[in-house]
Amino acid sequence: MSDKQPEGAGESGEFEQPSVPDDVWERFARDTEHDIRSSAPKEPSARARMVTERLRQKDAKGAQPEGWRTGPAWREMDGRAARRRRLWAILGVPVVIAVALVAVKPSLLPGDPFGTSSGTPSGGASAAALPAETAPPTAAPSSAAPDTPTLDRPFAGSPAERWADGAAAIVVPKATPVGTFTSAQVAAALKQAKTLLVGANLNPGTLRGERPESVLALLDPKQPRMLDDVNSWLRAPGKKHDPLLLFSRFDPAEVRPAGDVVKVRGRTTFKAGAHASVAIHMDYTFVYPLIQADQASKASGATETSGASTEVARTIVRRVLDLELLDPRKYQATPGKLSITRYDQDLGNTACDVYDGFLHPQFVSAAPTGAPPTGPTTDPYDRSRDIRHSGTETCGTVSRT
Repeated sequence: MSDKQPEGAGESGEFEQPSVPDDVWERFARDTEHDIRSSAPKEPSARARMVTERLRQKDAKGAQPEGWRTGPAWREMDGRAARRRRLWAILGVPVVIAVALVAVKPSLLPGDPFGTSSGTPSGGASAAALPAETAPPTAAPSSAAPDTPTLDRPFAGSPAERWADGAAAIVVPKATPVGTFTSAQVAAALKQAKTLLVGANLNPGTLRGERPESVLALLDPKQPRMLDDVNSWLRAPGKKHDPLLLFSRFDPAEVRPAGDVVKVRGRTTFKAGAHASVAIHMDYTFVYPLIQADQASKASGATETSGASTEVARTIVRRVLDLELLDPRKYQATPGKLSITRYDQDLGNTACDVYDGFLHPQFVSAAPTGAPPTGPTTDPYDRSRDIRHSGTETCGTVSRT
């Protein structure tokens, strides 16, 4: 046994009492132990090492750690968030498919919020145009959605809203040789026929009641009485001398065009005629939107300021015209001139028994003009009807304009 006494012991072998009070000593010992524990290095747990390694690998790849409110750990703590995520994943595929379909065909959306529906034109835009008429219709066109015509949409509520505009709607067929006439001669005759129809029904001067010189220049002066008759119609209009038999004319003191578009639908055909000729058949309907002349300035001001519309009326004129290009070697005819063998017309929404050489459309807001109609009710848009006149004239009622 060693005789050496422990350090700090007295001669008796017992520890001597410290000279520091007990409570101070205890506090010193407690604080020292706490400092030692807090400053001592700790061995990281296995999970901490795994997380540290994962973050290190992400940093090496340039990836950013997920935010704490959106990371996987947060969703694992919130079961509802996880269910919403799975639901979005299930709905995501059909939603993407729907978005792709809408991108291809936006009109699939209810209400067509992008304004792409072909059935609802606005402003200057038209509904999807009908294909050209290539054969006689077998029935009247279906009724359009009820709507009120305005200056912005003068053909609203009318089947004509889907018709082609003006002269572009008069498409002549490809020319082929007919009898003694070459393809070039037939093509020239078809071009003249279109020029005649446009000059008589679409030329702004003709519509204002001016003399249609371009039309008169196409008529064969050698056709007995025809050119004389037309000149007398224009010179002194009357019941037996009515220029409306060939020309569409409006009194500019009464009405003005509602815009610069006339809707047109019809067809042109040709064949070998009975008189060694080229026989050209034209059947077209013209729809004229009109506004009362005393409201024209008001309409212009409304369009520029408030956008309010003024009442628009429509007059519908259907014309069936048969023309011939005669062979001057066999008949008394002028080379390159046309003869008229038939001219029938059907006038919709014009005053009865008024023979001043002008069409007089009826406006809802205006008092009726002319005699009351006594004939049957007909649809002016029905191009399947035969309008060949029997010699008796009747004035009836139109079912729509």
